[in-house]
Amino acid sequence: MFNSFRQAMAWLHTWFGLVLGFVLMAAFFFGALSVFDREIDRWSIPATRIAPQPMPSFDAVLRPAFERMQPTAEAIAAMRPMVNGDMPQRFDQVGSWSAYTTHRDPVLALYAGYDVPNAKNPDEQIWAYATIDPRNGRALPDDQLKIGSGFFFPLHYGLTLDWKNLGVWIVGFSTLVMLAALVSGVVMHRKLFREFFTFRPDKARLRSVLDLHNLTGVVALPFHFFFALTGLLIFAGTYYFPVGHTQLHGLHDLHEQVEARETGLPHTRAGVAAGLASVDAMVAQAQRRWQAHDKAGDVGFLVLQHVGDANGYVSVYRAGTDRIALVGDGIHFKAATGELIREDPPATPVARMNEFLTGLHLQHFRHWLLRWLYVLGGLAGATCIATGFIFFVEKRKRQHAQQGRQGARIVDALAVTTVTGMVLATLGILIANRLLPEALPARGDWERYAFWGTWALALVHAGWRSAPVARGLVNPAWREQCWAIALFALAAVLLNGMTTGDHLLRTLAQGYWPVAGVDLSLLATAVIAVMAARKVGQRIRATAAHAPREEAVHA
Repeated sequence: MFNSFRQAMAWLHTWFGLVLGFVLMAAFFFGALSVFDREIDRWSIPATRIAPQPMPSFDAVLRPAFERMQPTAEAIAAMRPMVNGDMPQRFDQVGSWSAYTTHRDPVLALYAGYDVPNAKNPDEQIWAYATIDPRNGRALPDDQLKIGSGFFFPLHYGLTLDWKNLGVWIVGFSTLVMLAALVSGVVMHRKLFREFFTFRPDKARLRSVLDLHNLTGVVALPFHFFFALTGLLIFAGTYYFPVGHTQLHGLHDLHEQVEARETGLPHTRAGVAAGLASVDAMVAQAQRRWQAHDKAGDVGFLVLQHVGDANGYVSVYRAGTDRIALVGDGIHFKAATGELIREDPPATPVARMNEFLTGLHLQHFRHWLLRWLYVLGGLAGATCIATGFIFFVEKRKRQHAQQGRQGARIVDALAVTTVTGMVLATLGILIANRLLPEALPARGDWERYAFWGTWALALVHAGWRSAPVARGLVNPAWREQCWAIALFALAAVLLNGMTTGDHLLRTLAQGYWPVAGVDLSLLATAVIAVMAARKVGQRIRATAAHAPREEAVHA
């Protein structure tokens, strides 16, 4: 079938990239946006535009907030089929309380799990969630869509297809194929060092597109490989091979019992009521122990298990923003007395490798330059895929035009939708976020509708305007959607200033970079879109002028 191994790799690289490139494009683009997901949240929810805060006092702030929490009516309705008999009016037996924050979060996320009487599965809990202002414990609206962490981030790894975790499986399979495409690309392009320095924008369109495809692929090759690999490893034990909760379920239960004996951290309640000592004192002791080992003392995660029971314990985990590895360095105390139970021992070499790879992917560290390198790496991956689409179409569209085939036209329309259409959809949800009334019921759903609706319109527009591709010409949808991106980006910046008062001059003067950074990124997007639109316009005029001469020659 193939004359050489290199030809076989070229075929694999081309067709794997074409078929699954649409998924990988979304994974790269929204992965790049997710690097600053908390900052996008601040832009989309003006009520949270305050300075980042440390973990507040449990005794004065967190405990009253936890005691006010109860599951929502939707959570109770979802739980009802899993219970024998009636649901209680109020849930008082607390299984766990937990609070989470990062060095970029001005708000605090609270989670409470409650034991359910007469549950068909005794281990089943019903959950409540809350977002509070850590300065005073005041509950903040938790029904608004966190566009960065609640939409773009899940879109990056799961396409928001939650049924049977279908999106996670699609992205995982595409990532696995991407690793094969990376290897095949290296085999195809043997002169990688030369291609690292080769970009000829003044050459013929096909040559310059291929140069940019090779350049973005080679420059970010380590980034692409490691992030594809670490993404697979992170989800391997949870989704792809969850043997601990399936094939080895009995062994998993036995392991929990052994772990409870060895660590002193009970997995079940004792059934004996007990009080709660000062958690603030436990946190202070944990911080002193971290400082004794020259570790940063910021608390990132606070967990109380079996609240109100004699087996209750408190776990204090370090934020670990001073290193790439995602470390917890947990210290555990008996809840009723504050007595130290356990300090997590140093990780094994295998565990340290897992912590490093997980931290490398999830980037919880405090290093802004490295974060921007992540963004550039993700955008380089998106550019590599986008130029791959363009090269595929440009290489085949004249041949398809002569043969009367529509393949290039279909691929080009899908490419427009995936590249410029995806950016338009992203801007569409930001515009909807600023235009929709704050008190609108199911406001987050309407924002999602705006995103998918904008993307669907981009697909219709790209297909409707793709007729010139069947004649070997450029699809004008590329230029038109680039102009639309510029207008949408400017509109988002203006609407933010008009609806919140936090215009760019104000946020820059105050040094509030979460909002200023998003606005500046939107303006940069507008500038790049204008440049791209002008470049595509020149290409359209050149090919339109060249086409009649070619037709005359063939005639």
